[in-house]
Amino acid sequence: MQETAAVAARGRALRRMVDVARRAPSVHNTQPWLWTIQDDALELHADRTRALEAADPEGRNLVMSCGTALHHALVAARALGWAPVVGTLPDPRDHDLLARIRVRPAEIPMDAAQSLAAVEARCTDRRRFTSWPIPDKRLRRLATATRSLGATVVPIPDPGRRLRLERLVDRAMEIQDQDLRVRMEERAWTGHSAVDGLIDPAGVAWGEGHTRRRRTRFDREAEDPPVREDVTARPIEPTDGLLVVVTPEDGKLSWLHAGEALSAVWLDATTEGMSVVPLSQVVEVAETRHALEDLLGPGMHPQILLRVGWQEIGRSDLPRTPRRPLGDVLRVRDRDT
Repeated sequence: MQETAAVAARGRALRRMVDVARRAPSVHNTQPWLWTIQDDALELHADRTRALEAADPEGRNLVMSCGTALHHALVAARALGWAPVVGTLPDPRDHDLLARIRVRPAEIPMDAAQSLAAVEARCTDRRRFTSWPIPDKRLRRLATATRSLGATVVPIPDPGRRLRLERLVDRAMEIQDQDLRVRMEERAWTGHSAVDGLIDPAGVAWGEGHTRRRRTRFDREAEDPPVREDVTARPIEPTDGLLVVVTPEDGKLSWLHAGEALSAVWLDATTEGMSVVPLSQVVEVAETRHALEDLLGPGMHPQILLRVGWQEIGRSDLPRTPRRPLGDVLRVRDRDT
């Protein structure tokens, strides 16, 4: 009887973990993950049907998106009183099986409510940040959120390196702006359905923003909308804090770790009242990715760039981006199936 109750409790916890993980950010809000409960384990699979073949042919952003979902699930497990044990890329025969999680009962941490609140509050707010800069000390503290996650977060405070990085971002956006396949791909994910995709036609990568921009890589045929105080005029503003998620290697496992690191930094920033906006273009384009590698130095493979800033106090909340129903992303299999 006790064993049956324990199995049922574990099953409820695994379902709840997936439910929380649905809130994770993903490139173009594609939500490219599938979860399976197999006996006592929860498995995370990449959903290749949701791949961006033009902008992300290698699957870097797809796997990174799955990494953010993995980290969200682990945050939920600990907050619910379960200690997760994770095996990454556990089956070399199944290239889309990214992680297998098993859980055992543990003490509920004191920050459990805060952790779940950060997951719920986290969003991509692309409205212009305030003019107050993020202190270097805060950026360095955010970088420590990725300890033991297999990725590192590198702050870019030096003005000279910032300027070079801004130029690389502009160059990447220019190259993608001229790529019809990339532009059409994002158009296809704009208004994709009621449960996924981009809402605002002017959204960009990792798109949960709902505000209009003066220029994006996919609205080049449209006239620039009027400049308003809450509109981001440039990809990077002078007072933005800049962080680059890097890994020592470059491959599927590194991309998965980078996604976990992205989630960790984002949730920590949310808890501290800061706003994070990912900029993936500079890594998506080979020319600018290699130039960024040179800028960072040996042994640092860039995976994604993050803008960090403060949003105005009292500014209205953004509508939440849609998420696929739990039944669409979770399968339950018996031992014999």
